Amino acid sequence: MSTNLRSHILKEIQLKKGQKLILRKPIIEDAEEMIQYLNIVGGESDNLLFGKDEFHLTVQQEIEHIKDISNSANTLMVLGIIDNKIVSIAQISSSSRKRIAHNSEISISVKNDYWRNGIGCTVMDELIRFAKESGTIKNINLGVKTSNINAISMYEKFGFEKVGVHKNNFNVNGNFDDEILMDLYI
Repeated sequence: MSTNLRSHILKEIQLKKGQKLILRKPIIEDAEEMIQYLNIVGGESDNLLFGKDEFHLTVQQEIEHIKDISNSANTLMVLGIIDNKIVSIAQISSSSRKRIAHNSEISISVKNDYWRNGIGCTVMDELIRFAKESGTIKNINLGVKTSNINAISMYEKFGFEKVGVHKNNFNVNGNFDDEILMDLYI
C-alpha cells in the first residue's frame, strides 16, 4: 500500500464474518469506482435519495468533489473497503456559514451484500467521533424513510432522537413514504 493511501486510513477492524474492513478517506483515484458503487447501490434499496444509475456525476466532477472534501475542515467522507472494493460510502458535513456551522448532516450507504455485518455501526462511530473531535459540531441530523426500520433502530441505538417528519418526502415508483427527521446532540 502506498504511503499516500496509508495516510488516509482511519480504522481497520475485523467484521462479524471475519472480513477485514478498512475505513479511509477517498483519494482522487477512487472517483470512478465511487460513481460505479453509487449507481449500483442506488438500485439495491429504495432507501436512498437516488435509484439505480441515477448518480450522474462525471469522473472529473467526482474528483473535484473529493478535492473539495479533502480541503474542508468540517466535512469527512469515509469509504468502507473490503478486499480492495468499496462496500460503503458515508459522509458528515456542516456548513462553513458561521451561524449554522455547528449543525451537520450524515449520509450512509452500504452495499446490500454487506448488510448486517456491523459496517453501518462502524461507519457511524467514525462519523460521530469526527463530529466530537471537530470542536465545532454540536448537532448531527439525518433523514430516514419511515419504512426503513433497521436504519431507524441503528440511529436510535446511537442516541438519535426523532424530531419531525416530512410528509410524502419519498416517491419511489409512485409509492410515497414519509421521511423521519432525527437529531443527535453532542
